Amino acid sequence: MTTLNPRLRRLSPPALALAGTGALLAAGPALADFTWNFPKPVTPIARDTLNIHNEFMVIITVLFVVVFAIMIYSMVRHRKSTGAEPARFSGPTGALQWFWVLVPFGILLFIDFVLMGIPAFHAVIEMEDTRTKADMVLKVTGMQWKWQYEYPDSGIRFVSNLSTPREQIEGKEAKGEHYLLEVDNPVVLPVGKKVRILLTATDVIHTWWVPQFGVKRDAIPGFLRETWVRIEEPGIYRGQCAELCGKDHGFMPVVVHAVPEAEYAAWVDKKKGEMAAAAAGSDKTWTKDELIAHGKDAYEKHCAACHQPDGKGVPPAFPALAGSKIVNGPLLSPEGLPIPDSHVDRVMNGKPGTAMQAFKTTLSDTDIAAIVTYERNAFGNAKGDMIQPAQIKALR
Repeated sequence: MTTLNPRLRRLSPPALALAGTGALLAAGPALADFTWNFPKPVTPIARDTLNIHNEFMVIITVLFVVVFAIMIYSMVRHRKSTGAEPARFSGPTGALQWFWVLVPFGILLFIDFVLMGIPAFHAVIEMEDTRTKADMVLKVTGMQWKWQYEYPDSGIRFVSNLSTPREQIEGKEAKGEHYLLEVDNPVVLPVGKKVRILLTATDVIHTWWVPQFGVKRDAIPGFLRETWVRIEEPGIYRGQCAELCGKDHGFMPVVVHAVPEAEYAAWVDKKKGEMAAAAAGSDKTWTKDELIAHGKDAYEKHCAACHQPDGKGVPPAFPALAGSKIVNGPLLSPEGLPIPDSHVDRVMNGKPGTAMQAFKTTLSDTDIAAIVTYERNAFGNAKGDMIQPAQIKALR
């Protein structure tokens, strides 16, 4: 806090208002880096947004100080106890009165359309320019309650889930540094490249939001929305779904690793290798114990949010798997085909009109086979059977 200059204390309210206005305008360049409650911007959009915010704050603060100083001065100077008599008029009549009506109106138009309108218009045009000189594309798909990321140019696709331990969420352990803002598979993007981002959703409206990017765009089922980023500094940037999308809305974080181009190329090669290894797993013959162990991990990542870690669900929206007729029903038809609305059919193709999504578009053959096998041999279910990833592959 700073104390008011003694010389200013002796000024009249209008003079004090003018002095404060001059000080604010003179401090304009210094305020360019004052971020108030904004995080440090790392993209052109975020930086432009911050600059406009700071400029608008200066303008409205000046207006606030001037208008209220005049109001207070007028009320004190022309109060009834000093013998002031109210004027009697119904509107502007002389040239001077019209001048004091039109000049403030003109000033407000200048502020609105020039000082504030032009920068805002420029920012909106920049935000919507998703295709000019775009270096790569990232497709983001929101679903309850995780994100799927696709790199069309590289053929990479993966699902990103919350990785905060359940013990922290349930209060059994101390909260970590990045509580509810950590994932198992973060997005990796190269620094200095313009990334065109396409957004959609599979079930309800989600919002992909990373504050330091200045980007917040809805992902709507049946629509393809667009935005873009060009990250200027390497680092880890965190955000989350900013739309009330259901029960686990608060457990849907976004984590982006911005890395130099060479490191990004190495990550792409590594990710392609992981995907090739996962695809090769479809041709391997797995034991039941291997499938159950793998299925437990996959279930906790992709299914436990709805059906709960103990398989008891949250009926009626999320049915229990423990003792479920569907889970304990036939695995496949005698011909080796999925039975409509059976366990395998539900996991692969989902159920329209419910929160049960089609996992065949997001999970590998190994993950689906392991989850089905695990669910049929856990939570008190004891079917004792199993399904191989090769069978799932054949059913696609």
